[in-house]
Amino acid sequence: MKARPLSVAGAFAFTPEVFPDPRGVFVSPFQEAVFAEVVGHRLFPVAQTSQSSSRRGVIRGVHYTLAPPGTAKYVCCTRGSVLDFAVDLRVGSPTFGAWEQTELDGEGYRSVYFPPGVGHAFVTLEDDTVITYLLSERYVRENELAISPFDPAIGLPMPAGPAPLRSERDRLAPTLEQAGKLGLLPDYAACLKAELRFHD
Repeated sequence: MKARPLSVAGAFAFTPEVFPDPRGVFVSPFQEAVFAEVVGHRLFPVAQTSQSSSRRGVIRGVHYTLAPPGTAKYVCCTRGSVLDFAVDLRVGSPTFGAWEQTELDGEGYRSVYFPPGVGHAFVTLEDDTVITYLLSERYVRENELAISPFDPAIGLPMPAGPAPLRSERDRLAPTLEQAGKLGLLPDYAACLKAELRFHD
C-alpha cells in the first residue's frame, strides 16, 4: 500500500495494491501497519460504518462534525467514481481553508483519512457510485454540519455535467465565512485533542 499526505494537515490518501485474477479481484483498502506508520496512531475505534449510493452528478458535503466530539473518517469508493475533497475547516489550523482533491474509484480502491474537523465532500462521476465510511463516532444529527461546496472563497473545482443533485441541507449550507461568524467551525486545538484519543 502506498500513502501520501494531503495538503490539508493530518489528512492522507492510501492506495492499495489490487490483485486481479480470472475470478475477479482481491484488495485490502485498509492496512493498519501502513496507516499507523504514516498517520502516527492506529485507526480510531470504529463506532459506525456507513455507505452511500449515488447517481452521477450528486454532490454530498462539505460535511463535518462539531468538535467536541469531533469525528474522524476513513473513506473508500467501492463502485463507480468520485472527485473527493478534503477541506480544512479547523479555526487555528496551519492549513485552514486549504483543500485537496483525490480521485476515488472502484478499480483502484484508494481511500482517504479525514481527521476530526476536516470537511468532506464529493461529486459522483458515474451512476450507482458507492462510498463506504468508517467513522469514529456514531451519527448524531445535531452535531453534523455543512459548508457550501460552491463557496468561492474555498474554490472547489466542480466538473462540468448535469445540474448537481444535493440535499436540502447542503443547498442551504452557509459559506465558510458565514459559518465562522456564527461560531459553527471546529477549533483546531479541540480537533487535535479529539484525535489524541486514537493514540491509546
